[in-house]
Amino acid sequence: MTYDFTTVMDRRGRDALAVDVIPFPDAKVDEGFDAIPMWIADMNFATVPTIQEHIIERVNHPAYGYFNPSEEYYNSIIDWQRKRNNVEGLTADAIGYENGVLGCLAAATQAFTAPGEAVLLHSPTYIGFTHVFEDNGRKMVLSDLVQDENGVWRMDYEDMDRKIKEHKIHFAVFCSPHNPTGRVWEREEIEKAMEVYKRNNCVVISDEIWSDLILAGHKHIPTQTVSEDAKMRTIAIYAPSKTFNLAGLIGSYHIIYNEYFRDRVRKQSALSHYNSMNVLSMHALIGAYRPEGHVWVDELREVLSGNVDYAYQYILDNFPGVKLAKPQGTYMLYLDCEEWCKEKGITIDELIKAGIRVGVIWQDGRPFHRPYAIRMNLALPRSRVEEAMHRLHEYVFK
Repeated sequence: MTYDFTTVMDRRGRDALAVDVIPFPDAKVDEGFDAIPMWIADMNFATVPTIQEHIIERVNHPAYGYFNPSEEYYNSIIDWQRKRNNVEGLTADAIGYENGVLGCLAAATQAFTAPGEAVLLHSPTYIGFTHVFEDNGRKMVLSDLVQDENGVWRMDYEDMDRKIKEHKIHFAVFCSPHNPTGRVWEREEIEKAMEVYKRNNCVVISDEIWSDLILAGHKHIPTQTVSEDAKMRTIAIYAPSKTFNLAGLIGSYHIIYNEYFRDRVRKQSALSHYNSMNVLSMHALIGAYRPEGHVWVDELREVLSGNVDYAYQYILDNFPGVKLAKPQGTYMLYLDCEEWCKEKGITIDELIKAGIRVGVIWQDGRPFHRPYAIRMNLALPRSRVEEAMHRLHEYVFK
């Protein structure tokens, strides 16, 4: 490989929530074990060097005044979308800066719904969506994803349609790839979902922040490309932050072809006078979307695919009673521990703490709307993933 995905970085004292925080009350790592960060969606790999090069080059000029996004910024996004997602005809006027995916979701929520109104989401549900809607006083209506005979997560289109009608919903969130299940939707599935939204005249937010991290054998289909109606009905949100581990720099972007939608979202985003780009974030994106970034992401996807294959099979072979679907995208596992917990007479709290005691810092999956769930991050060097699985087998699930 051209890039290094095997070195274990020491991130302690380097502004890293992933290693500085244990995300569970009263849990701690026992003496003799080091912490393996496997919770927040943050990668433990060095990012592509062109990002640092572009940031450093800009930092070396000693003036950091007001600025507008450059033509190179927009062209970098247009080129990335064309090469990675086969998006043709994208122009700069359809692209807008966002401080984050959730910031855009909040702005769109305020622009197209009123307090107390219902919105539709799929369950399991990304915890960030929950916070946005609760903070903004909207009512969440959940349409459960269901697993087929092969364990693959599927949408229930009849349930979606019924709940939209029952609750008079006109605003829906579509997560593609889906977080936390890791499902990469096929074109036909997206088309069916968009037909449901079309029949019910819903504005659709499509969170596609994970779209670059598709695992082997799967392909991302941008929601806006499945039909002309989907193109004009959808507010799509992307970011280099998840792909290149740039969350600490802040910076996402929306693609909105519908001029009316675009005006309303941008107006709402501007009301705080805060949704403004950081000059270093702009140069980070430009550095990320260079040709080297394409190579780096392709190699990353190969590494993540290997980690997922390994961890998935290890869990099936060694943790009886723990169920999971194999992710098709993202680098997260979503474990269903209900059978194991009930058989052993152990609560999910006790199980989570048992993992943390041996240094496996995993995440409580219940806020994603499943009562016995645990979420695990596999974006680490393979040696760390193997060590985590060994510890869970030896000290927790055995």
